[in-house]
Parts: sequence; structure tokens; C-alpha cells
Amino acid sequence: MVQRTTANKDGPEKAFVLRSYGYGELALLYFPNSTKKSATTQLRRWIRSNDVLRRSLIQLGFADRQRILTPRQVEVVIQYVGEP
Repeated sequence: MVQRTTANKDGPEKAFVLRSYGYGELALLYFPNSTKKSATTQLRRWIRSNDVLRRSLIQLGFADRQRILTPRQVEVVIQYVGEP
């Protein structure tokens, strides 16, 4: 596991851990004020609208209804949309 320290607008710095994430779990990190369903829908839209991100994920074995993202897939998402 790789930990990254990021500035948090709500308080002290918080470490983001690069590991496997459930799709909904990662989506909720990006959209914390949304329901899980709404957050996953929005993350899916982000991925579909960014062709380079989508192609990179597919090369890493990503499937449209995948429930768990590998650490490498999470890293690619972060590379294109930033840390949550």
C-alpha cells in the first residue's frame, strides 16, 4: 500500500491510501455528499466522458460493471481526475 498525504480543506492533512477500492467506495470519496448510487453514476460518467482514461482502464482489465478497482486502476483514475 502506498500512502499519499493530501491537504484537506476540512482540517489537518489526510493520507490517501493507494489500494484496491470498491467502485462505490471510491465514488463516495469523490462525491461525499451524494448517495452511493448517485456517486457511482457520476464517477461512471467521468470515466465514459474521458476517452484516454477509459482506454487506460480497459488496458488494465477494467470492465464496465466492475465492482472492485485494483490499485493500478485507482492510480490511473487519480492520474486523470486527481485525488478525491
